Amino acid sequence: MPNILIISATNDNNLELSNKLQAFLSELQVESKVESLENLDLPLFGGKTDVEDSIIKDFVRDLSMAKGLIFCAPEYNGGVPPVLSNAITWVTVKTPEWRDAFSGKFALIATSSGGQGNRFLTAFRSQLEHLGVNVLARTISHQQEKPLKEDSVKKILQGLIGVIGD
Repeated sequence: MPNILIISATNDNNLELSNKLQAFLSELQVESKVESLENLDLPLFGGKTDVEDSIIKDFVRDLSMAKGLIFCAPEYNGGVPPVLSNAITWVTVKTPEWRDAFSGKFALIATSSGGQGNRFLTAFRSQLEHLGVNVLARTISHQQEKPLKEDSVKKILQGLIGVIGD
């Protein structure tokens, strides 16, 4: 059974979206785990800061073991939220096997934002592809004032399941 890691950049609307995606995956009998980056409480990356190895090791282990990834994040200032870029930076500088966490994986990008989040979706796709991730063409964009289109979301999730399936 495919194992999918759902990474939420925030503990609000995108965590709610992450939990909904996990529920949909459960309905499809797919094992998944939600990880909130805010709960990792990573310090801002900089030359004079460091992070506990155990925090990064657990996160990298989860990334490496997952067959598929779903990233849920809002658009901040027309781009990727700092907490998401910060987490990826810590993974890449603190672990020698960081490529195992990204290279060759399949991923979906999702957003719950005030708007459609297109700038985030585009910028983050570029970042993930640079790390060797195969990002699926279809994305999940949820505007907070509109209901989530469940049938459409389930079809997108089935696309991810299809490419990572055994």
